[in-house]
Amino acid sequence: MQSSDLNTFKAWFTEYSQTFYTGDAEDNKNIELKVRHTSFVRENAVLIAGEEHLDDNNVLIAETAALFHDVGRFAQYATYKTFRDNISVNHGRLGAEILREKDILTHLPAVEQELIINTVKFHNAFEVPPFGDQQKILFLRLIRDADKLDIWRIFAEYCHSPEDDQASAVGLGLPDRTDYSHTILSCLHKKSLASLSDMETLNDFKLMQLSWVYDLNFRHSFRLLAERRLIHKIASTLPQTEEIAAALAVVKEFVSEKSGLKRP
Repeated sequence: MQSSDLNTFKAWFTEYSQTFYTGDAEDNKNIELKVRHTSFVRENAVLIAGEEHLDDNNVLIAETAALFHDVGRFAQYATYKTFRDNISVNHGRLGAEILREKDILTHLPAVEQELIINTVKFHNAFEVPPFGDQQKILFLRLIRDADKLDIWRIFAEYCHSPEDDQASAVGLGLPDRTDYSHTILSCLHKKSLASLSDMETLNDFKLMQLSWVYDLNFRHSFRLLAERRLIHKIASTLPQTEEIAAALAVVKEFVSEKSGLKRP
């Protein structure tokens, strides 16, 4: 893969995403959210790939997978007006279908095409599938980390922004109440991923996102998470109860150990 290939893909992505802007301000806010998200995920992917000492070709593959990881989001939102997969469509699988239908990767070697499409298809899976191919696992883990880092950024900004500035689809339509799920809270203590099926409120979504720290894969991902103070930014908008504070302490200690930095 060459740098010129990536430039071609960037131009295609820009042209493709532009077709989803409408005359509706709220729609455009949500589309722009995903365009910006894609740019930040690309940056995260390159940072992590560099720290993992991937060669130039593999860094280009990683950045391309990051560029296309959410390509299915645009058609998803246009059809369903939501980014919530469980009430619409699996955006990872839809993205993989779009890449195959558009033949955008067709001039790349077959193995590189498959790496990129596989990464797009499974980047949003609950956990990394048990592939026998270690290269598939490497790229999938890398993009999942890069994606999470920017989702945390988006959500932190959403939680701290005035309602008029918020992109409506970020909160998944969940009610902003004071209650929260003790099932999800227990996942933070058990160091396990929380399930979407247990979410009922915006606080649940915040806690579920914090459980994602247990699915990060690379030391540099933990360092970026800590340096950007993303846990603090999200946690500061949760109810200030003793049980939440205790769960957050477990999360922060875990990130500190994995990053080698002080508590986030």
